[in-house]
Amino acid sequence: MPRRHHRRSVDGTVSAPHNDASPSPSQRYQTFRRNQERRKSVAEQFARTLPFELDEFQRQANEALEADRNVLVAAPTGAGKTIVADFAIYLAQQRNVKAFYTTPIKALSNQKYHDLVAVYGADRVGLLTGDTSINSEADIVVMTTEVLRNMLYERSSTLTALRYVILDEVHYLADRFRGPVWEEVIIHLPRSVRVVALSATVSNVEDFSGWLSSVRGETALVVSEHRPVPLEQHVLVQADDRTEPELIDLYRHDADGRPTTALNAHLVSRLDQLDRQAARRAGNRDRGRERRRAGRTHQSQRKPERHVPRRWAVVDELDYLGLLPGITFIFSRNGCDQAVDQCLNAGLELTTEDEVRRIRRIVDEMVEGQLSAEDLKALRFSRFRFALEEGFAAHHAGMVALFRQIVERLFEEGLVKMVFATETLALGINMPARCVVVEKLEKFDGTGHVALTPGEFTQLTGRAGRRGIDTIGHAVVVDHHGFVPATAAALSSKRVYPLHSSFRPTFNMAVNLLNSSDVDTARVTLDHSFAQWEANESAGQLESQMVALEQALQGYEQAFDCDHGDFREFMTLRMRLTDLERNDRRRIKHEPFASEQERRQAMRELDRRIARLRQAEQQHPCRQCPDLQRHLTWGHRWARETRELERVRHRYESRTGSVARQFDRICGVLDTLGYLERAERNGRTDYRLTQAGQLLRHLYSELDLTVAQALREGVFDGLNPSQMAAVASALVYEARRGNGGEPRHYPGGHRGAVAQAAERLRAIAAQVSDLCEDAALEEPRQLDFGLTDVVYEWAEGEGLYRVLYGTELTGGDFVRNAKRLADLLQQIAVAEPYLGEDGADVARTARLAMEQVNRGIVAYSGVD
Repeated sequence: MPRRHHRRSVDGTVSAPHNDASPSPSQRYQTFRRNQERRKSVAEQFARTLPFELDEFQRQANEALEADRNVLVAAPTGAGKTIVADFAIYLAQQRNVKAFYTTPIKALSNQKYHDLVAVYGADRVGLLTGDTSINSEADIVVMTTEVLRNMLYERSSTLTALRYVILDEVHYLADRFRGPVWEEVIIHLPRSVRVVALSATVSNVEDFSGWLSSVRGETALVVSEHRPVPLEQHVLVQADDRTEPELIDLYRHDADGRPTTALNAHLVSRLDQLDRQAARRAGNRDRGRERRRAGRTHQSQRKPERHVPRRWAVVDELDYLGLLPGITFIFSRNGCDQAVDQCLNAGLELTTEDEVRRIRRIVDEMVEGQLSAEDLKALRFSRFRFALEEGFAAHHAGMVALFRQIVERLFEEGLVKMVFATETLALGINMPARCVVVEKLEKFDGTGHVALTPGEFTQLTGRAGRRGIDTIGHAVVVDHHGFVPATAAALSSKRVYPLHSSFRPTFNMAVNLLNSSDVDTARVTLDHSFAQWEANESAGQLESQMVALEQALQGYEQAFDCDHGDFREFMTLRMRLTDLERNDRRRIKHEPFASEQERRQAMRELDRRIARLRQAEQQHPCRQCPDLQRHLTWGHRWARETRELERVRHRYESRTGSVARQFDRICGVLDTLGYLERAERNGRTDYRLTQAGQLLRHLYSELDLTVAQALREGVFDGLNPSQMAAVASALVYEARRGNGGEPRHYPGGHRGAVAQAAERLRAIAAQVSDLCEDAALEEPRQLDFGLTDVVYEWAEGEGLYRVLYGTELTGGDFVRNAKRLADLLQQIAVAEPYLGEDGADVARTARLAMEQVNRGIVAYSGVD
């Protein structure tokens, strides 16, 4: 048998052992090719797997990531940011480590899960979205950001070997309600983990990148303003229903046909012409009205408005111009549903017979086995499918997930031609279109109508233009009441918006921090938040103001220096007198007192203080100075700047350490209620979690402290599963229009177990609210029992049609709230070790309640 040995090559390297027999030329060539491949970077290898050339910003981000740096990518919607995320996962696979892909919403998680399964196979990809758990120990796991936050606090074993975390739509951290989770994740991830943050283009991206570097280490900032598919801006106008709509460019074009930044003069002229036509129509109406009133006084009418194109007419014109498929953003769920009905009633048909057959087959396949006939009836499935077959669909949060997924699939396959959607569709879901229609440049934000921001407008119109399909994307603003072309121009020209932190400590966050660290370490951790980083940046500006004011005060003090006495002391007396005479007198006059006698007593005491100060001011030596008036001129300026310095100093002190101070106030409330107990550590006062604190640590609810108090005080004791679900619904439900609060009826009547438990829960919520107010903390939202009877009937086994009958709830609203309720009940069940003596019974009831709620359409996740 020939002896195996190493052979030294021409370049001095040692080859692998081989047989004495010489390799063939083809073998030598294959070895050469393998060696060449090894010398290539992983980023180059990844690029070769793609059917297209990478953009420069994608190459930069991938190279930085391979060089073991964190990466922040800020680019417009549709620019291809996810290629960087895909490379992070590819890199993790090459290095045999784990990668997590986080998204802000479950729909995005589901979509990305399917994308990755198609590439890596179902056995290597997992999904965790709170109500869905698939292959959780896989090397690639897609999850919502809240799931990762909870895993970090629980020190989950799933984090073992984690090296890369993709934070998709990271600008979502500005969201008031869910945004803080992103900061918690970024702060608490192990230092060995590299973060890939994908963001829309924001104006202060350098600030955000600076904060990321301070928390995560060296971070490469990669910014791209380039849209792969250029975007044309248009306005759609219409004189009246008898004429065709007109699509007019918003901007003037140059000699080469490229849009400029100047408004299109033809558009301005056409709108002026339409205004004059509207005025003539209004004048004719007014004259006819006056004749009919036979001389009665006629009230002046408001300014005549131009005709607003009807939704079906807009779609018809876009179809004629070949600009479909499209998405029309309407900032109202009802508006989206009405738009579909209006198109159907107008007789529009956008599909061929072959497309209708394909739509019917896909819809039936997706629905089969998922919903009962009764559920489909409750959801008006027949009307939904008929609209799809005609080429139309709505897409909003009031729809059940299955229906939204059907719309998304049919739109991606080019079968549905126009989708009427609320702005939630703009959040990352992969549904690019040839054109995007924005119906109005304002929206209702829950309190009133507000103008769209440049960032919101950019996010919406970013869907226009399908890469690899369209050479140009089209953004269309429909003419509407109050529309001014300059407003659209301002929105479309500003493609960025600032990103500001919404981070604030919560009760659950506080106990989780204190579970693994002392108070001082917890404060340091919170000082690393983006919120505190922003506060510190603004504090730096205030610090400069304070220095300038202090220098000015020194100059004034030199100018009013008096030989007769301390003029600064004299001015301080006068300032105190002014405060007492103006502010304190007004306060006593308007402040509530137990009795009028107490008010008079307080006023008399104030008069005595004023008299003493006035006497001291009159007898001050500076009063005798012959230069008193000149000194007072400088003294008044000194007093004004002194007050300004006090205001600036107060703002400065409120910013430095502001997050940590809020944490201290939270700890004070938790100490009062027994969730924390004081302990000495290294000669300093510290906190230790009690059993109640451990309970609170496992409750990730918006009303975390209220839930914990309800469990400690036995609100759910003795309730059966349906009753517990009914009462607990108030902890997750919030009516969209804020007019909820009470159910149509309490199961068992007003003296029944549900009503009594609800009353106890209200008292606990009021106690928590009072404690927050006393501690200068944001008060939690009020309980809303508007879903109590609906949840009870559902938990008792009633069908969807029955529970929704007589309510204004949509199927999507009910399912979403039921899922949140099931999640809360699951948290209560898992917290069994910390529930006290009756913990086993309460946990068992919670588990059964969760199973009774999480059934049928509620249990549907849309992953399969």
